[in-house]
Order: sequence, then structure tokens, then C-alpha cells
Amino acid sequence: MFSARISFCTLSLIAFAANSNTYAANPTAWVKHVIFEDTNCPTAVAGDFTGDGKVDVISNSGGKCHLLIAPNWEHVVLHDNKEHGCIHSEVMDVDRDGDLDYIAARYNPGLIFWLENNGTRENWKWRLIDQKVHGIHGLLVGDVDQDGIPDLIANSAQPKEPFPESLVWYRTPAKADGDWQRIVAAQGDAPGLTHYLALGDVNQDGRPDILTGAKGGPQAEPNSGDYFAWWEAPENPTTDGWKKNMISNQEPGATNLFVVDVDQNGVNDILASRGHGKGLCWFQAPDWKRTDFGNDLEGPHCLTLNDFDGDGDQDAATCAKDSKVTAWFENDGKGNFTTHSIDDDQAAYDIRSIDMDGDGDIDLLVAGQASKNVVWYENRMK
Repeated sequence: MFSARISFCTLSLIAFAANSNTYAANPTAWVKHVIFEDTNCPTAVAGDFTGDGKVDVISNSGGKCHLLIAPNWEHVVLHDNKEHGCIHSEVMDVDRDGDLDYIAARYNPGLIFWLENNGTRENWKWRLIDQKVHGIHGLLVGDVDQDGIPDLIANSAQPKEPFPESLVWYRTPAKADGDWQRIVAAQGDAPGLTHYLALGDVNQDGRPDILTGAKGGPQAEPNSGDYFAWWEAPENPTTDGWKKNMISNQEPGATNLFVVDVDQNGVNDILASRGHGKGLCWFQAPDWKRTDFGNDLEGPHCLTLNDFDGDGDQDAATCAKDSKVTAWFENDGKGNFTTHSIDDDQAAYDIRSIDMDGDGDIDLLVAGQASKNVVWYENRMK
């Protein structure tokens, strides 16, 4: 049996400016809710999976897909296959029947599948998406071809055929049992062990581009990683070639990135983290001038953006897998970030921002790989 535990996390000793290690106190409190404890939990997603208006959670650990039903976090195993331990997941109404389905990916050998929500709390049908891309670390739902139907993006980070070191996207089938059309965006030009993905209009031509970060390091081919890059969407994204553009190739441990107007000047910038290195940064368009912040954090492997303090600009949050610090970064609206620590005893691979309790503000959901748990942090800044 899995029970929920609650603790108070005070922002103590905390607030340091973007490029400073000078600390100051901040009394704002968040509440930590532990809703699941098991073996390593690398990924968790949230949504109303049961149709009762409450936000539930699905996590993956030990080859099992665990549905955690709000508000008491009743535990239901949706899928159990020890060969299907997954590193990342997403939520989509795949079959367009009005409820949320679950999508997950195994790293290597590659496997992407989805579980069809049948309106009950069990016996969701397992369906294959693809097993020909290898090294899938990131999944992302977004409308790549702008036809009004969400697509799925994945990376093929391993140098293995038939799509070595590539980025691919899939058109969602019209029927639940249909095949997912695979389109290769980055054909063999995404080396260095790519991680997570972003979708956004970088050059503001009206078409969403695909982005990724490559961690590099000793597991990658020499001089192949440590970069953030974007692939320019062509006029026809299903048939035309995508052009690679470098944002920065001086980013050891690069993992996450988002397309966002950080300084609110009407131009899209890039906000990123080095999840196998140190710290976060943002790149100001169009010249990609870098500003670092959160420099003390080791392994900020996960990243999410949202307006956590309700002041109208985009803030950031992470949970560092090595420092074991959960923190959010307050944007002053001009790209100056103040770091606020939430918790100093939680590790994570995955973080999501969502209003978990329906009170109108944005909370955080964390899948604690090394912490072997799933937690959410209740935002009490109001």
C-alpha cells in the first residue's frame, strides 16, 4: 500500500540573484505531498484521467504504469511488463474520444507505446507507436504541421540504425488501431546524446521549429555534444528538409530548452538547463547572448516554465538530481532571475507544472528517480 505524506518546505536561506551566490531569506512556503513511493520513478505526468474533474497522476517505475487517483491517490496498475521501463512520458487524447491517454518511451532499445484510456480505472489497452528509434530520452506533444491535431516528437539519440542520432515526429492516426506516420526532421545530424525536446517558432516565420539539447560527456563521441540547437521547419514539414541551426555549442551537460519570450520584448528567446552539468541559462534572440543563473545547482535534469507567482511573466523551475534541490526562478519580466529554493531533499528526472489542486495557481509535480518517489509541491504564494 502507498500512502501520501505531507511536509512543509520553507524557502530558507534563499534568494540569490542571477549571477550571484549571495543568499537572503524568503519566508514564502510551499507544501510537499509525497503521493507514491516505489523503485526509481523517472517520469510522471498529470491530468484528469478518470473524468471526475480532479487531477490524477500516472508514473512509470519497475516496468509498471501506475495510475494515482486524486484526491486520496488510490493506486492502480495500468500496465505491467518488466521490459517496459520508461524514461519519459506524455499525455494526449490520441483517439480523440474526449479522455486523456498515456504515452511512454523506453530508452534503448527504443520503444514508444500508448495506453488507451477506456473510461475505466483498469484494463487500458497497450498499443505500439514505434520501436525503430533508439535512445529515446524525450517525448513531446505539439502540433508540428499545424493541422489542429496534436503530433508526437521523439529523439533517436543512439548511433543505431535505421535512424541514428536523429529527431523524428509522428502524425497521430485517425483511428486508435492505426499506424503512426513517422517523419524524420533531423536526419543523422543530432549527435552527442540528445535529451529533451522543444517546439516553438524560433525565427518567428509562423512555423513551429524543433529544438533539442545534447549532453555530450564521456558516453558520447568526442566533440559531438554539449550543445543546444534548433531545426528550422520547412514550408511542408512532412516532405521538405529541416535545417539545423546552432544556439550554443559550449554547454556541457545540455539537456532541456524552451522557446519563450523571456524579457517580454516580443521576440522569442531560449531558456535552458544543463541537466548533466551545472545551472540554467537563457539565450537572448537574435544573437543568442547567454545569461546564466542557478549556477550552484548540479544536475538540473528537468525543467518547466510557468507563471508561478502570477505576475504575468514566465518563471522557471527545476529539481536537481545531484544537488537534490527543488527550486523556482522568479523572472522580473526582463530576464533577471532570482532563485528560490523549495526543498533540499528531493531528486528528480522529471518535473511538470500544473494546477494540481484546482485553486487557480500553478503547482509542481516531480518524479524522483533517485528519491524513488512521486511528489507534488503545493504553491502557497498567494
